[in-house]
Amino acid sequence: MNASSRYNRQIMLPEIGETGQYKLLKSKVLIIGAGGLGAAILPYLAAAGVGEIGIVDDDVVELSNLQRQVIYKNSSVGKYKVEEAKSMVTALNSDVKVNAVAEKLSGKNAIALFENYDIIVDATDNLQIKYLINDACLITNKPMVYGSIFRFQGQVSVFNYQNGPTYRCLYPDENSSSVNCTDAGVIGISVGIIGMLQANEVIKMILETGEVLSGKILVYNVLNNEQQKYDFEKNDSFVMDRNIFKGKYSQKENRVEEISAEAVLNQIDNEEVLFLDVRNEDELPKITFRNSIQIPLMNLEGEIEKLDSNQTIYVFCQSGMRSKIAVELLQKMDFKNLKSVEGGALALKELLTKEIKI
Repeated sequence: MNASSRYNRQIMLPEIGETGQYKLLKSKVLIIGAGGLGAAILPYLAAAGVGEIGIVDDDVVELSNLQRQVIYKNSSVGKYKVEEAKSMVTALNSDVKVNAVAEKLSGKNAIALFENYDIIVDATDNLQIKYLINDACLITNKPMVYGSIFRFQGQVSVFNYQNGPTYRCLYPDENSSSVNCTDAGVIGISVGIIGMLQANEVIKMILETGEVLSGKILVYNVLNNEQQKYDFEKNDSFVMDRNIFKGKYSQKENRVEEISAEAVLNQIDNEEVLFLDVRNEDELPKITFRNSIQIPLMNLEGEIEKLDSNQTIYVFCQSGMRSKIAVELLQKMDFKNLKSVEGGALALKELLTKEIKI
């Protein structure tokens, strides 16, 4: 191939050369999530010359994202992350084809998306989505590059690589709970380091060089610069095919019932309804109804006795994402009458402000 001077420095490496650069050009990588991890993974894959990159995320940029999602600017706030990410890649390397998919990954679209790519990268902070990615990778026979962050610690691994161990081999309990960076907090450097390690695994697989983290998980702590690598084995007891996948994930689609902020305001004097705020205590704006309680999402399981499983509960967070997770968690504990408030506290505050002006 006629190598562009753009890639000269990596073509000089004997492990890459022009043959390796051609492999990069012909590779197709799908990144699930355009948040902190995705923002670290994406520019390095694009700069290295990965030929086609897909980005899946239905979220928009918020001001609080800019602390760690460093590919976005102040002007990006309110715009779709995938579209802003695509613009960044195009400006960085116009040779890369970028497919921006402004959708939430689900059982309906995962398999069709995955079949078009060589490697799937998990850049999410949602436990249920990680299992979905794993299972769709099993069906489509694609490797999954895993990344996860908890405060100052991160994890990286590669699942389903050359029929190797899967995510379920390491974490078999799908019903366990976890918190994301919104609830636990995160420093931007953590996601940057873990995201770059994920990008490194992608490039090694494409180039077929080095030791891939298959059957191993790397744990890195940014506070003390310590890292450990643990081995784990494949467990063949879990089998996934298209029928199992379809049955499993079609049941999960749209199972969280939502209620509009307008409808919530009509219920604030209803004594039979409990308003559950799952934000952290320091989050603004403050929303206090007569019959309300605040339990941060990360504490919900430990304080479940404060709630009546027979009561109608409207759950809200800042923008409506954590409340859905909370509803799913409560449903697993046999709570029946649950609704997630669309738009969360921000939507409620906007409506309350309008009422005051009127």
